[in-house]
Amino acid sequence: MAKPGTQESNELFPVFLKLNQLRLLIVGGGYVGMEKLQAILSNSPEAKIVLVATEISAEIKELVKAYPAVSLIERPYALSDFDNIDIAIVAINDAVISSQVAADAKSKGILINVADKPDLSDFYLASIVQKGNLKIAISTNGKSPTIAKRIKEVLNETLPGEIGDLLTNMQNIRNKIGGDFTEKVKQLNEITQKLTEK
Repeated sequence: MAKPGTQESNELFPVFLKLNQLRLLIVGGGYVGMEKLQAILSNSPEAKIVLVATEISAEIKELVKAYPAVSLIERPYALSDFDNIDIAIVAINDAVISSQVAADAKSKGILINVADKPDLSDFYLASIVQKGNLKIAISTNGKSPTIAKRIKEVLNETLPGEIGDLLTNMQNIRNKIGGDFTEKVKQLNEITQKLTEK
């Protein structure tokens, strides 16, 4: 909570996880589980995921046919589901079970996100804009997913699809420039300065 007379700020630290090198547990096989699973796979299609749920929807079963790194386990959640897991997401509409899974994760030192329960979560899933290799994560500190979604729409409309080509070209230029770090920065500044001139 912000001090009186000061503006509240978002103190979350943004990171990009290599989910193909980690093991992710998702608890929940319904609509919310599907939503989280789709968000993860659209950003990290080789993510290693174990999804556990008493009942797994036909949509999830169909989706994972294209993703061999996703394992489905159709049974109630058990503490042993955290064995060999690095990070977890709870995607169920049951406050009691969500709280238990969150407590179990914390007892094992595993970071967890509980859908619609910021107080139980160690991290939030961001709204994401992607154009080729450019990826922008948007956070409202859990205050308004609607605002995050609108900002995502604006950025998607504003950023040209060709920005990915620009990044590739800049990487090629950077790789061809000789000299130490200071010299490379100087030369890149000279090249990119022309982009800001009218």
